[in-house]
Amino acid sequence: MADQPKPSRITSIDAYRGLVMFLMVAAGMAIYRVAASPELQRTLEDKPEWCRTVWRTLGFHTNHVPWSGCSLHDLIQPSFSFLVGVALPFSIASRQAKGQGFWRMLVHAIGRALILIALGVFLRSNGRGMTNFTFEDTLSQIGLGYVFLFLLGFARPVWQWVVVGLILVGYWALFALWPLPPEGFDPTSVGVKPGWDHDYSGFFAHWNINTNPAAAFDRWFLNLFGRDKGEAFIGNGGGYATVSFIPTLATMILGLIAGTWMKAGLPRPVLLGRLLLAGVLCLAAGYGLEAAGICPIVKPIWTPAFTLFSGGWCFLFLCGFSLLFDNGSPLRPLAFPLVVIGANSIFIYCAYHLAGGWVRETLKTHLALPQQYWGFEAYKVFGPEYESIVRGALVIVVFWLVLLWMYLKRIFIKI
Repeated sequence: MADQPKPSRITSIDAYRGLVMFLMVAAGMAIYRVAASPELQRTLEDKPEWCRTVWRTLGFHTNHVPWSGCSLHDLIQPSFSFLVGVALPFSIASRQAKGQGFWRMLVHAIGRALILIALGVFLRSNGRGMTNFTFEDTLSQIGLGYVFLFLLGFARPVWQWVVVGLILVGYWALFALWPLPPEGFDPTSVGVKPGWDHDYSGFFAHWNINTNPAAAFDRWFLNLFGRDKGEAFIGNGGGYATVSFIPTLATMILGLIAGTWMKAGLPRPVLLGRLLLAGVLCLAAGYGLEAAGICPIVKPIWTPAFTLFSGGWCFLFLCGFSLLFDNGSPLRPLAFPLVVIGANSIFIYCAYHLAGGWVRETLKTHLALPQQYWGFEAYKVFGPEYESIVRGALVIVVFWLVLLWMYLKRIFIKI
């Protein structure tokens, strides 16, 4: 529904959410493909080494890592989930101020969870022959854990930390105790692409793609639903899984803890210090688990090490945005372009997934005119190797202008 903005909106939260959505839409620029293209490599041959380093860095951080590790692009989903937790204490307080009781809020939370799950399925079904019942979409993952998050919003912080610990230890044990495939096992039988060379050996093999308990659950669960063309589900091509919502819940709880600190009215140095300390400790814990050979950092199955590692970055991002833009900061106006996006995050998430391709093709149609009249192709104005970047940037501009219109009209889509 459309709603009026609350005067108490916190700039850092909207700006951080806006950055997350911007990075999602910016994926359409395909910078990682440009960085790896032969055309660009030839252009860089006579350039300084730092130019090649910049493009390698951009290429790495604008795409998902194949399996192990973490790039900036891999932080989009955990950041979005984390911010759901950050916003919850403010949402509960707002509803309580309107006189809503616990049971009414619980019914709303259940409804919101169901809508998020359904939206995720709907988006994953776009262009399919039938409803694609799969639950690895960001919205579905959030929806599956949202009611539990809501209930924890009324718990003491110590119990929130305890639940995070129990989730991470239990999820780790589930994978660590799961039997490895027998010798000579054919990974393509569980949907692993031929030529896949990102598997672990040794103890970390318990977290290999599609041979883990999360994938085994989906081979049972997802086949309870009808599948397109009647084909059985054998494994997700990227290794994503339904039960990843459990550690995703841990990420949301970390956000809940951060949001509770922000709402508590702590002295600014105390708040920033807590966010900074939590970020550093989570980063160290996630990296330490991998370095110690206990658990790898793998985003598709949201390992405990990834939960902590990505959660640490989320704390640090929130700390940085709060430092820059909150409490009457003179830099606050600089956050406006991101706030415009972050204030309507659900809208842009759905709109881009549904209409991003249409906007790109429509722009292509109308920008063909300059080629006829002016002798150059608009998309190739900087050279053919940068065409996808120009295309993606123009799509971003179109969506941002729509979001700006909504922001100025005070239209905010919420669930």
